[in-house]
Amino acid sequence: MPQGDTRVSKTMLFTIGFTKKTAEKFFEKLKRAGVQNIVDVRLNNVSQLAGFAKRADLEYFLRELAGIGYVHVPELAPTKEMFDAFKKNKGDWSDFEKPFLDLMHQRRIEEVLDRNLFDRGCLLCSEDKPHHCHRSLVARYLNEKWNGISVDHL
Repeated sequence: MPQGDTRVSKTMLFTIGFTKKTAEKFFEKLKRAGVQNIVDVRLNNVSQLAGFAKRADLEYFLRELAGIGYVHVPELAPTKEMFDAFKKNKGDWSDFEKPFLDLMHQRRIEEVLDRNLFDRGCLLCSEDKPHHCHRSLVARYLNEKWNGISVDHL
């Protein structure tokens, strides 16, 4: 920004789910978007359906194929009880949304996490679409707390 410019630069945050994507499609989307860091928001990042999304493999592929960093931030995941109530018991999204946002507030994620981690960062979860995935709630929560976040769901 030019000297004297008082505009706040916008943080660019992406989100992505890996299901229903080939490894090629997944990594190409990240590279094309210019993602610098994957912020893994899964509660369990070692036993997933897609082999390329298991933590050790994913970390390697991100670094070697795309030059992208990786960090697991379980503070951005729902509790096992919340997750089970919603997914396994086929709960209603509206019954999940408020308690999850309350959990983010209780964890004070906007205070304990470094905003720089999220600039050109990408929230990763398993859900194909962001509509009923907690990654969209994390993005919304951070935007409300930090203001000036542009979100792109890949």
